Amino acid sequence: MKKILITGSNGLLGQKLIYRLLEKNTFQIIATSVGANRILKQDGYVYESLDITNKKQVDTVFEKHQPDIIINTAAMTNVDACETKREECWALNVTAVKNIIDAIVAYKSDCHFIHLSTDFIFDGEKGSEYTETDIPNPLSYYALSKWEAEKLLIENKIKWAIARTIIVFGIVDNMSRSNIVLWAKDALTKGQKINVVDDQFRSPTLAEDLAEGCILIAEKNATGILNIAGPATFSVLELVNKVADFWKLDKNLITPSKSNTLNQPAKRPPRTGLDISKAKKELGYSPHTFEEGLKVLDEQLKK
Repeated sequence: MKKILITGSNGLLGQKLIYRLLEKNTFQIIATSVGANRILKQDGYVYESLDITNKKQVDTVFEKHQPDIIINTAAMTNVDACETKREECWALNVTAVKNIIDAIVAYKSDCHFIHLSTDFIFDGEKGSEYTETDIPNPLSYYALSKWEAEKLLIENKIKWAIARTIIVFGIVDNMSRSNIVLWAKDALTKGQKINVVDDQFRSPTLAEDLAEGCILIAEKNATGILNIAGPATFSVLELVNKVADFWKLDKNLITPSKSNTLNQPAKRPPRTGLDISKAKKELGYSPHTFEEGLKVLDEQLKK
């Protein structure tokens, strides 16, 4: 069995990857994250506490396990926090990637490095779905850090794949961060009024679909850039309205607003759908519709 190492295994995507890989039982799994393991199921894989911003820790884990594949899900993804905490952002989103590349070169030169990236590397001015060959133009520090990390991979002579994605939603064990679907559902369930932008357009991605896409990249030995996202693009307002419709919540609590009224530290691209035709063709990637994804999430919430 090949060894697959997951960074950020406590996070939303990280946990989905661990559970799916355990189901498939085709890889030896090394789960890594900062601090204690937060996944409820703790057998069937090895867990290592790992801070990927610490070069020494990365080297130690790589030398010990020598993974055949690494899926790097760890990142600082709070866009506004990245704008104000730039050193922290750079350390986790760029320096950490360099640490992993260096460890691959030193200890396991044929390791397949699968790295997660984002739609936010684009400026959103295209007006239609972005393909893998479109030229990035980051608007925020978060976006810049993710693009710089991509360039590190592109410029190095290791075996790499970049999976770009958008607005990931889902639920996992001991969840530390919410996401737009859970936030909207929770607020509306409590009868809270919410302001939602109607001038930003995204393709919401079910966490299970993103995990499956990453595993397909690993299984098919795919390299290069691949868009792994949801199949449809909506305004954020439309997305939240769909959440309200699904759980039969009061849409009168939702007030449409414009991005420029929110006073957010980081600038966001207006429209960033991703064209997933390459992933469908080359990987057999087949994501759920947004409504199907809500159904999956609803079943998990009931449990």
